[in-house]
Amino acid sequence: MQKFSDTSVGMWSKPTVRRKTKIVCTVGPSTNTREMIWKLAEAGMNVARMNMSHGDHASHKKVIDLVKEYNAQSKDNTIAIMLDTKGPEVRSGDLPQPIMLDPGQEFTFTIERGVSTPSCVSVNYDDFVNDVEAGDMLLVDGGMMSFMVKSKTKETVICEVVDGGELKSRRHLNVRGKSATLPSITEKDWEDIKFGVENKVDFYAVSFVKDAQVVHELKNYLQGCGADIHVIVKIESADSIPNLHSIITASDGAMVARGDLGAELPIEEVPILQVSACFSFKINQENELLKFNSFAIDMQERIINLCRSMGKAVIVATNMLESMIVHPTPTRAEVSDIAIAVREGADAVMLSGETAHGKFPLKAAGVMHTVALRTEATITTSTEMPPNLGQAFKNHMSEMFAYHATMMSNTLGTSTVVFTRTGFMAILLSHYRPSGTIYAFTNEKKIQQRLALYQGVCPIYMEFSDDAEDTFTKALATLLKQGMVKKGEEIAIVQSGSQPIWRSQSTHNIQVRKV
Repeated sequence: MQKFSDTSVGMWSKPTVRRKTKIVCTVGPSTNTREMIWKLAEAGMNVARMNMSHGDHASHKKVIDLVKEYNAQSKDNTIAIMLDTKGPEVRSGDLPQPIMLDPGQEFTFTIERGVSTPSCVSVNYDDFVNDVEAGDMLLVDGGMMSFMVKSKTKETVICEVVDGGELKSRRHLNVRGKSATLPSITEKDWEDIKFGVENKVDFYAVSFVKDAQVVHELKNYLQGCGADIHVIVKIESADSIPNLHSIITASDGAMVARGDLGAELPIEEVPILQVSACFSFKINQENELLKFNSFAIDMQERIINLCRSMGKAVIVATNMLESMIVHPTPTRAEVSDIAIAVREGADAVMLSGETAHGKFPLKAAGVMHTVALRTEATITTSTEMPPNLGQAFKNHMSEMFAYHATMMSNTLGTSTVVFTRTGFMAILLSHYRPSGTIYAFTNEKKIQQRLALYQGVCPIYMEFSDDAEDTFTKALATLLKQGMVKKGEEIAIVQSGSQPIWRSQSTHNIQVRKV
């Protein structure tokens, strides 16, 4: 790939073999300049994430405008924009200086505002005392420190330090196995959502979703605004587990936010959960393990499979390359973690602090790109329907058409060209994971950006003519010019959907052509 000069965007050659798994990069102080956003895009960023827990609207508006500038200049690449809500959070209060706490020491949290002593600090949540009981485990920043609740009064929670450390201002607090009784969308979140509507972002990632009602409420609001923004639910709350199916059904996709999920659930239950058909569960007070009455399965893999079976996007997030916040190379475990997410079929993997405030943001993005690409090369192409999709779409014409188009592409070893105004067929094809790239041509810039999230999809903006044959010829010429296909190569062309682009043509049409 050619280096950008003077951070301007132009045409650059790309290999025929493309990375299919997409990369979401959080933009923060380390990367919020024009130069760094351009370089992140070159390193492999497909989606730019704004974390609304940090920064203000002015700083996020600057980043959004820079991404839009990049998209306007780039001729063969596009970056989607994701706004990640802060959500309901329980945090400790401000401290004049950090407090060093040792195991066995007594420490108190109080709902009285403004308290800050070496043995007591305030929390920002009035029902904190009501939500905890003696014996509960209180975690700071997902487990960097931990406290055992010993007793409580009307306004205080008295704890014993289990895992000590340095307690700083405004630390995130979780009670293991419990969720705070806070609204999933806070007043701040609504202000941020309005900001996203005004700036025409592509995705919302909604934090701490507990039930499908939250998703319906947000989607109704967006519909009322006339905003075409997709909703990604973050699975990070203990309360979300029994409602997982209905939550994902209501959404456009899910994010496996393993950090907070590991704080609210026992950490060993993030990879391994006992799951029943209805997802009912109870907490064993003795060992804190979640007990279910069916089979053991990897939770991350289960969410990925559930999303794929329902035609939803899925992102694996948190701690993917955590060590690269301060070190220039990843651990072997982190490399394996990326490979597992790719093999399990995630649409995207996400970088958080690594690119937001880390010392090596470009190296982190490069490592993720290289590991994902190398892992994809080891995945065997199947000419049979994946078992987790076998019953999903059997009664739907468009879905079955996408399946057969995928099987044809895999059998012939071709890439696929699809023409779409809504992104619908490109997304369907993506969820069947064809072996070749899906070149999705659209005459809608909004759809081009949205498709940047989906596995295996290379979205390309192009004006459509009234004649299908002219459009097909123009699309193949574009791919050939940009080095995405070779002369003489066969390629499958798909045109399908409930609202076909060329009504004089058959609604469902697939053909194989030689470039």
